[in-house]
Formats: sequence, C-alpha cells, structure tokens
Amino acid sequence: MRPIDGPRMAPARGGKPDSLVILLHGYGSNGEDLLSLAPYWRDALPGAQFLGPNAPEPLAGFPGGYQWFDLGGMTPQGVERGVRAAAAPLERFIDRESERYGVPPQRIALVGFSQGTMMALHVGMRRTPRLGGIVGFSGALAAPAALKAEMAAAPPVLLVHGDRDDRIPVQAMFQAAQALCAAGHAAQWHVSTGLPHSIGPDGVELAGRFLAAALAGRIDPAPTIAA
Repeated sequence: MRPIDGPRMAPARGGKPDSLVILLHGYGSNGEDLLSLAPYWRDALPGAQFLGPNAPEPLAGFPGGYQWFDLGGMTPQGVERGVRAAAAPLERFIDRESERYGVPPQRIALVGFSQGTMMALHVGMRRTPRLGGIVGFSGALAAPAALKAEMAAAPPVLLVHGDRDDRIPVQAMFQAAQALCAAGHAAQWHVSTGLPHSIGPDGVELAGRFLAAALAGRIDPAPTIAA
C-alpha cells in the first residue's frame, strides 16, 4: 500500500510539539473530517500536534473519501484480513511522524472512529515501546481471539459508543473491552445515550480529559471500568 499522509494542526501554544494525536477516520471519510475534533482538545493539550492521515485506499463513489480496507461484508475474517493489510502503512506513518517531530512513543495517542478505531486498537496494542493512549469511537476490535498472543504493549484505552448505533452496535464496544480483559489488559468505556453512529459532545469531552491524562502518564492499566 502507498504511504499515507494528510492534514495536520500545529500546537496551540506554537513551537515544537510535546505530543502527537493521530486521528484515524472512518470508512468513506478523510483526515480533514476527523481533524475537526482537534479544536475541542487544544486547550487541554496545548503542546499537541494533531495529525489526520487519509487512509491508503481512495474509495470509489465517495468523493474525497478513503478506506483503510474493503469492508468485504464486515465478516470477522474480512475485517481481520483488512486491518492486518492496512497496519503496515499506519505503522510507517507513526514511525515517520515520531521521528519528524522528535516525540517519543509514550507521548503519541491514536484516536479512531469506526473503521479507524479498528486500526487504532489493532496497531496500538501491538507496538513497542507502548504508545501513550488509544481512544476508540464507535468501533470494534478485530481478531479478538489473537489479541492475547499478539499483544506487545498495554497503553491506556478509552472506548466510547452510542447506544443507538445501527452500523456497529454498542455490543461491539463491550466485546472489545472483554477481549482486552481476557488478554490481561483493560479499558475505560462510556456509552453515549441516544447517540447513533457518531461522536457526541459527552464523548468529545471525556476523550479530551482522557488524552490529557494519558499523555501526561497519569493513567495506569486497571480493571475494566465505566467512565
């Protein structure tokens, strides 16, 4: 797959960033779309550089849209094949941007939405040294049975999901949290009441607080809890 890149937003305080927040968009969207979250978090993360890479595959029928992988009917096998194939360009992007800005792994967070959450969880749990944190909105965990054997690191994780999501049901969030526990890790989680397949104000606020704490090293792995 081709190298990925996309729009970015410089730290609110200016100068060299002290952290990176990499936003991974959903199916048919693009980096600019998810980068729209950055202004809500700049006060809590004044030193953060926000990055919104476009996924590697342009998507026919979605002008300006991309996909991390072909959904292929959303079967578990198809999703697993997809995240594994798309992991390499995302890994290279993280390495490149870490070197570009001189930011160590523990000061890097992945934030995903939907298909982007699948990528954030898959890549983030397998990278060493561990990343600073992972936030997953309205997504799922691919290949849960393989996680325990393949998990190389345990970054703090926050999962947020709407209880009216008709694309990826909220049960996917609970299944992801359970799989993380079975692998010996944990996740904070939050259900947004009445929310469809989207990101609500409560999730944005909670994620901002989580990212600030995680990137400052103030969150340790703990039993799965509701936020």
